[in-house]
This record gives sequence, structure tokens and C-alpha cells, in this order.
Amino acid sequence: MSQKSGKADIICPVYKKCGGCQLLHMEYKKQLDIKREQLTTLLKPYGKLEGIIGMETPEHYRHKVHAVFGRDNKGKVISGVYKEGTHIIVPVEKCLLENEKADEIIQTIKGLLKSFKIKTYDEDTGYGLLRHVLVRVGHSTGQIMVVLVLGSPILPSKNNFVKALRKEHPEITTVVINVNDKKTSMVLGDKEQVIYGPGYIEDRLCGMTFKISPKSFYQVNPRQTEVLYQKVIDFAELSGKEVVLDAYCGTGTIGMIAAPHAGRVIGVELNKDAVRDAIAGAKKNQISNIRFYQADAGDFMVKMAGSDEKVDVVLMDPPRTGSSEKFLKALVKLGPQKIVYVSCNPETLAKDLQFLCRKGYEMDKGVGVDMFPFTKHVETIVGLQRRDM
Repeated sequence: MSQKSGKADIICPVYKKCGGCQLLHMEYKKQLDIKREQLTTLLKPYGKLEGIIGMETPEHYRHKVHAVFGRDNKGKVISGVYKEGTHIIVPVEKCLLENEKADEIIQTIKGLLKSFKIKTYDEDTGYGLLRHVLVRVGHSTGQIMVVLVLGSPILPSKNNFVKALRKEHPEITTVVINVNDKKTSMVLGDKEQVIYGPGYIEDRLCGMTFKISPKSFYQVNPRQTEVLYQKVIDFAELSGKEVVLDAYCGTGTIGMIAAPHAGRVIGVELNKDAVRDAIAGAKKNQISNIRFYQADAGDFMVKMAGSDEKVDVVLMDPPRTGSSEKFLKALVKLGPQKIVYVSCNPETLAKDLQFLCRKGYEMDKGVGVDMFPFTKHVETIVGLQRRDM
């Protein structure tokens, strides 16, 4: 385990400017202690926390790396991150959190701009071409996707640019142009053009293969994601006969991993692109006992309860804001025997637990998983059982 993380300013010259690593000044063990204490306190009214699962080597875990491009006040090209809460670019060349190969690729792109006469985008004037670069690295496959986010669709000498980039990094398997021509804080625009390779990469997780497109949601820390998902399956205690509902299913990752252990899995997601990816993923992994539906999860559960359909286990992984009261009421109406709640925000988890524990459920298990070392964020998994009324 890393012992070097006590000297934040030596490890990272932009530690105080960037705002991304709130806990970089602490030894990793101390970071875990703080997160465990926070979770234990928040969950104490509802149940006992088993502990927190940390990483053996907590550096360079981010396999999705985003760099914004611009110029400093002397006109020199810079790439890095926005200072927290602003649109001021903090130049970053290497980051303790980010995949090292991804960082190297971004620096190579920065070095190629001059010879290809590619200007960086200026947010104030709207002039310039290159806005952002997104690099995604398959943890187990090693496949690499580079997404060039441009202010307009024409990249000068694009084939030669790809050739020059792949000469330095032959492991790049696909390059995509994404066009974002709007004045917006969103990174990716709607239009895409594949200029090398298939336009996506694949990665393997818990024995399943997943397709990752430029806009796909895929956990940024694949090593800990395997730990997280394995714990979800453990908490669900599936015997092979249960009907499982994967609410907020996204691209269907958790549901697909649960499918071999369940009788039948239903995935519900509002985002139609995510549902399309989920259906393709189930086909690719030859999973025949899972079905995906594009719908609001709360409405879907109310309909299921109204038609007396039975669900044994609900897996839920809501956004940072937690679940809406409408969703929680629908969940209680559906009345599954078990709920496995995956949370990225302990405060909203505690609020939702308060509701569920008042409505006939009790927490029987809880564990923290450190998905984001050196930051204040932590994932939590809670298992709930329906009390016999």
C-alpha cells in the first residue's frame, strides 16, 4: 500500500489549485479511517457497518481521463482540469489518480497541435478547434479510445494526425471526433465521427464483456468496481430462482452480473441510449434470462405492483441526489423481500434509509467500498430485509 501519499505538495504540484484530491495530504490508511467513521456515524440509527474495503495500490485508478485544452496568458497551449467551481484551466501533465498511459497520450496530442496547425478553443470568443480530449482505457483488455472534442466537425489532415498519434502510441485502438459547437459546460456534443477503429472499446468485468462508447457510463475504477459488484451479489443472497429488478440499471452492468445467479432479471432505465447498450450487452454475453425496459423506475414498479407481479430482490443504484419519494413509495408498494442499495452519497443514503425503515424494512448489512482514493467520495452498499408485518 502506498506510503508516499503523506507529502501532497511533493507528489502533486497543483494539489492546492486543482481541488480534485481533497485527502491527498493524508496517508491512505487514515483516509479509509475517516471514511469508515463517517459511514458508521450516518448509518448507526439503521444498522452496523462491516467496515470499508480499500485498494492495495490506490494510485492511477481512473481509467477514464478528461483533459480540457486552452492557452495560458502568454499564449502557450495548456491541457489539464478546471479549477473546482470555475472555468480556469489548471495545467496538469501527470496525475496520481489517472491512468498513466492516458496522461501520456494527452501530452502527445498537446505536442502535435503546432505541427498540424490546430488551434485550441477559446470559451470567451468561441474561436478555435480543440476543446477537450477524453481517453478511456480498458482495464482488462488494454484497448484504448481517444475522443477529440472539437468546436467544428473538420479536423485538418485527420488521417495524418491519427497516424502521428498512433506512431507514438500504437496501443490506441479507436479514435473518435465528437463535435460540441455549443456554448455549454457539457464536455461532449451530439455529433460523432469515427476516424480510426470501431468507435468503441470493450472491457471485461466479473467475467462479462462490456462495450464502452464515448458516452457510455462505465465506472472509472474497474478494479474496485469488481469488488463492489461482487459485494452486491453477496448481499442479494441469490439462490438461482429469484426475480430480480435492477432499477436505475444504466447499461445493465449489475443486472447482467446478477443474471447467472438469479431466475430472471428485469432492468429498468429512462435513458434510451443506455437501454440500447444494455440489450446489446446481454446479447453479446449470451444472457437469456434478462429483459430491459425504457421507463421511469418508479412508474414501472407501481405498474408491476398493480398487476400483482412479484419481485424478490430490487437492486438500486440511484444518482447522487438519492431516490425521489415517488420512487421509494413505489418500491414499498412493490414490496420485495430484499433490497440492495448501492450509494455514492452517504447523506442521501441515510435519508432514504430513514424512509424505508419506517415503511417495514430493516438494514441487515452495510459495507463501504473506496472507489475514489484521495478524494472525499465513498460508495456504500446496504442490504435491507422486509420485516414480517
